[in-house]
Amino acid sequence: MTKKKKTKKTKKVKIPKKTKISKIKTKAKSDLKIFNKKTTNLGPDEKPEIKKIKKQPTEKRIYNLKDHVVYPKHGVGKITAIEKATVGEIDIQFYKIFIEKEKLTLTVPINQQSKLRHISSINQINKCVSILKTKPKIKRTMWSRRAQEYDQKINSGKIYELAEVVKDLNKNTDIIADQSYSERQLFEKAYERLKSEFEAVLKVSPEDVQKKMDKALGRTVTLENRE
Repeated sequence: MTKKKKTKKTKKVKIPKKTKISKIKTKAKSDLKIFNKKTTNLGPDEKPEIKKIKKQPTEKRIYNLKDHVVYPKHGVGKITAIEKATVGEIDIQFYKIFIEKEKLTLTVPINQQSKLRHISSINQINKCVSILKTKPKIKRTMWSRRAQEYDQKINSGKIYELAEVVKDLNKNTDIIADQSYSERQLFEKAYERLKSEFEAVLKVSPEDVQKKMDKALGRTVTLENRE
């Protein structure tokens, strides 16, 4: 009688433990199967396909002879030739661009034409005139930092940023005492760069362009009276 009681006790204690462990094991196996099905639907010899993000193709602009273009660091230029050359057994086609203001000829490979842009439209010129008419933004940061920002805007090749520099550095006068030397230099650089694009787009004389810009800026003395 005592043996039967012992066997009953051991059965009562062992059975629930075994069933709990077996349930956990079967659940883990089923979870692994579901995970494997989701992640590995490939055969043993197949490799997982890595999807690469395709880059947006860059727009290829076409320029012709005698077209006016803008090179950010030098301003408006004119395409004088489209030539070919062989460099290291590779044929390279490039533009010859003459920058009249600087008396400089640039050689720009056609596959590196992202730095070039067409001259602005008349609507963009009109927008620049409206920018020149607005009040200048007064910044309280150090001049060295502002000068760096203005220089970056001038060399960005963006006409609206160029107009903003002219507007912000404009003192409504041509008196030297009203501007520091570095301010005057940056203003003149931005002014002449913007003026040259106005001339190329509007196809009018430099004097007429100057009058148009000075009127928008409210300048009391024209740039012709510089000493």
